[in-house]
Amino acid sequence: MPAEESVRVRPAAEARRPASVRARSTGSPRSPRGGGVRRLYERARRAWDRPLTAYYVILGAGLLITVLGLVMVYSASMIKALELGKPGTYFFRKQFLAAVIGAGLMALAARMPVKLHRALSYPLLMGAVFLMVLVQVPGIGMSVNGNRNWLYLGGPFQLQPSEFGKLALVLWGADLLARKQDKRLLTQWKHMLVPLVPVAFMLLGLIMLGGDMGTAIILTAILFGLLWLAGAPTRLFAGVLASAGLIGFLLIKTSPNRMSRLDCMGASEPGPGGSCWQAVHGIYALASGGWFGSGLGASVEKWGQLPEPHTDFIFAITGEELGLAGTLSVLALFAALGYAGIRVAGRTEDPFVRYAAGGVTTWITAQAVINIGAVLGLLPIAGVPLPLFSYGGSALLPTMFAVGLLIAFARDEPAAKAALAVRRPGVRWKTMRRRVKKRPSGER
Repeated sequence: MPAEESVRVRPAAEARRPASVRARSTGSPRSPRGGGVRRLYERARRAWDRPLTAYYVILGAGLLITVLGLVMVYSASMIKALELGKPGTYFFRKQFLAAVIGAGLMALAARMPVKLHRALSYPLLMGAVFLMVLVQVPGIGMSVNGNRNWLYLGGPFQLQPSEFGKLALVLWGADLLARKQDKRLLTQWKHMLVPLVPVAFMLLGLIMLGGDMGTAIILTAILFGLLWLAGAPTRLFAGVLASAGLIGFLLIKTSPNRMSRLDCMGASEPGPGGSCWQAVHGIYALASGGWFGSGLGASVEKWGQLPEPHTDFIFAITGEELGLAGTLSVLALFAALGYAGIRVAGRTEDPFVRYAAGGVTTWITAQAVINIGAVLGLLPIAGVPLPLFSYGGSALLPTMFAVGLLIAFARDEPAAKAALAVRRPGVRWKTMRRRVKKRPSGER
């Protein structure tokens, strides 16, 4: 055989040999067992460490939760609207309008610089306090389901100022703590507590005058989140927590309505007089959903059996119509949003961004946990909506603005700024034009 033919045959014969034999013959190391899983893990870790990952996760999760919430509000509220003599799309149209306005607020917050967010904190706090005081004025404030926390705006529109109080506490508290950190005053306990805790207690008092303990719990969680991020000592943190716990215990003990909600935790029967009717039928809705649900729009519990199917207990209708797969998807979206918020708070060097991002993340995750825990029977029914998901424009607007805050903070990271600058059309065109070599005039 000629030398050239032998050279051509050897690579072909080598290619037909098994990979393990070729590895042993060439001396190259074999991949360890579980290499595929390890490579997948490393690839996911590298993807998560990219500069724009938190930005895309917050934007995608926030929009997906809102869109899925619109679908479920439409499905869960049709029967309730017909019972009230309204068109079947009545609640959906109001929620869709609020979502459109909220999307504008989210885009505005995402584009606003950090300095403007800080300048907005004091006017927002004063406006929220003023509106919460107006709620208690006879003839101006309204009572809904026994809670006096609403302002009538005319027509079918109402406003709950306490929802904007959450956003005000986050921004104002973050700005206050950032200023004190710049002056190195947070090492003294009196500067850490004053005036943050008194102002938070003032907001809590205005809310509790209307009887809305659920919103008060969320504000308390935001306060604890800010103190924890500020590095409050354990004794100081435990003291504030014990004081809030004692006040909460007294408020629950002195209210038969709140005591009955506490007694309904884990209930499997409606009880005497139907005191646990809502909690039990929420469990029935989840149990009848199975793995993949009965189908969108096919819920049975929303036909008058489950109170508040499109607000506080929309998660139960989601479980009945979309099954375990649907509820786990909602939980995964909230987990991704919360984890991305923690990443933004942990990677920034700006104290205001850290406090504000941590406060928003605490607000959304705590409210989601309280709402879902009540539906599952693990927590008392607090009457708080599922963020971005339940019906209610007063809750949707400030929450979407808060998501816009997280997007702005994620964009403000130096690495994210550089990555976004490269992706701008003008920069990309200039970069590509520099890479193209000039050809001679006669070359085609």
